[in-house]
Order: sequence, then C-alpha cells, then structure tokens
Amino acid sequence: MISLIVAFCVGGALTLIGVPPAIKLLVRLGWCQQIRADGPQTHLVKKGTPTKGGLVFGLAAILAYLAAHLVPGTPITPSGVLVLLMMVGMGLVGFLDDYLKSHRQNSAGLSERGKLVGQMVVVAIWVPLSLWWRNGEGETAAAWAISFTRTIDWADLARWGTVVGFILVLVWIAVMSLATTNAVNFTDGLDGLLVGTAITTLAAYVVICLFQMRQSCEIAPGPACFTTADPHDLAIVCCAMLGSLAGYLWWACRPARIFMGDTGSLGLGGMFVAVAVLTHTELLFVVIGILYVMIAGSSFLQRYWFKLTKGKRLFKMAPLHHHFELLGWSEETITTRFWIIAAIGAGLGVMLFYGDWLLRAGLLWV
Repeated sequence: MISLIVAFCVGGALTLIGVPPAIKLLVRLGWCQQIRADGPQTHLVKKGTPTKGGLVFGLAAILAYLAAHLVPGTPITPSGVLVLLMMVGMGLVGFLDDYLKSHRQNSAGLSERGKLVGQMVVVAIWVPLSLWWRNGEGETAAAWAISFTRTIDWADLARWGTVVGFILVLVWIAVMSLATTNAVNFTDGLDGLLVGTAITTLAAYVVICLFQMRQSCEIAPGPACFTTADPHDLAIVCCAMLGSLAGYLWWACRPARIFMGDTGSLGLGGMFVAVAVLTHTELLFVVIGILYVMIAGSSFLQRYWFKLTKGKRLFKMAPLHHHFELLGWSEETITTRFWIIAAIGAGLGVMLFYGDWLLRAGLLWV
C-alpha cells in the first residue's frame, strides 16, 4: 500500500509543480494550440494555449512509478513496463501529430494513414513482448484469449496454433488499440473533460488490480481466483498516472492553461489498452469507458449518416460534446455531466467485475 501512496503523491506533486515552468517552455518553443476553423466559435479564444501537456503528466507518471519502486520489496515487473511502453509509443505518435500542427500553424497534423501506420508499429512491437516476456514467476503479462471480466475459455485464440493464434491476437489488439486511442482522442475536446474522465477510468482499474492481487490463485486458490500477472505493479502504474492527472487537472480545468494535445490523449488511450489487456478485462472496458464509446460513436454515426442521407446531419456537430455546445450548454455544464456519466460507467464496470467473482465463488446469493 505504501508504494501505491508514493506513486500517487509523487505523480501529483510533479505535475502540480511542473506544469507552470512547462507552460513557459512550450510557449517559448511555439508549441501552441491551433483551432479548427469549422469548430465551435467559442473555441477561437483558446488559440495560442500551449499544448503537448501530455509530455508533462506522462513523464511525471514514469518518474512516480520509478519512485514507488524505491519502497523495499516492490520490484519492477514486465507488466508495469509494458503499460508504460504502450503509453510512450502511442504518445510519440501523438507528439508527431502535435508537432506538425505547431510547425504548419494549422490544425492539420499527421494524415489518418500516418497515424494508422504509427499506431500499428507500436502494436506490432508491444504484442510479442506481452505474450512472451515472462516475470520472475515465469508468467507472461498478456493472455492469448479475449476477455471480459477475465479470459473467456471459448475465445482462446491459441487453440488455432501458435502462428495463427499470434496473428489473431495481433489483429484483435490492433483493432482494440485503434478504437480506444481514437475514442479517447475524440474525448479531448473541452477543458478538463478527458483528464477528469481518465481519472475515473484509472480509479476503477486500481480497484480491479488490487482485488485481483488479493484474490490471486497463489493467495486464494479456488474457482474464482485470478491468474493476472503482477496485479500489484499494475495498480502502482495506474496510481502513478492517477496522481499525475489529478495534479494536472489543477491547470487543465476551464479556463485551461495548458492542453494535453494528441501527445497526451493517444498516450492515455494506449495506456488504457495495455491495462485492459493485462488485467484480462478487454470487453469490460466498453463499460468502464462508456463515455469514450458514446463520444466516438457520435462521430462514427455522424459521418456515415451524412453519407447515407447525402448531406443530412444526425447531430449539430460531432463529437457529442460539441453538439451540446451548439444547443447552448455551457462548457462547464457539459464537462461536469459527462464526468458523471464516466463515473457511472466506471462504477458499473467495477460492479460487474465484482459480481462475476461473487458468482464464481458461490457467494452471489449469500
């Protein structure tokens, strides 16, 4: 528990103290936000706000994770490193996108194809490491099966053999990564919206990781036990980012002094993918991250409804938060209500996770 507290506190302190000098540096470098001309007109005042703030909380989370392992008996594990690796990899793709926006002085960064290629390279490196890199107990971080609250027996992709199974796992995690990182990226459209939502997501996963640790098959063998590798270290890395985002939110709430940019949003999306895969809760993330699904779904529906009806719009503007802006809702109202939705999704996800354990343990009706 001490290591979790250290991770949270160090991450929070680093961002709380580190953002002001980072703002000055970003302004000096000219790394400032460019605003879409076709977006809400109320956002034009945000032009020139320093961006790439994801560098700040990303670095703070890494340092907080390392600081937590100064606590005796807290080893660094492949699982923790893999989460940070996915975060950094996707964050680098986002950083390139942000850099091109600043360099060109417009809102056009990487092309969709460029982002896709960059994200696929990260996934292609990450998946083999997650399947074959073993910890001190000989456990691999990821499973070969698709999971909900735990791995699903009939969805074990290894049954098709090592080569075909690996390809299927690679495709599955690639699809999941693309969907999640883009959904998280769409959510970063209002001051503090994604930061607050990500805090609820990570809080849910801290609870899940700690429960998996207490009910691991080594400690509590039985039909309901968990086989997750390194759940304690996964809780530490989540706490490190949770603390970093809490400190960062001080500066990112409306009116935001700094934007995270695609550096931060894609990095967070990558981290969520890694945590979901390594905790064996891939499909459960749809519930925990319900707000990401809603916002990404609104953009998807808007695009294809526009094509299907030859010019008609389902929403006034997509993603969903811009629709409510054009309805006259204030930015603060939208952000607060969307945070509530995110918290409900996170809570419901944890309840489903715990309910499944109760059912397997034969305690659901006790």
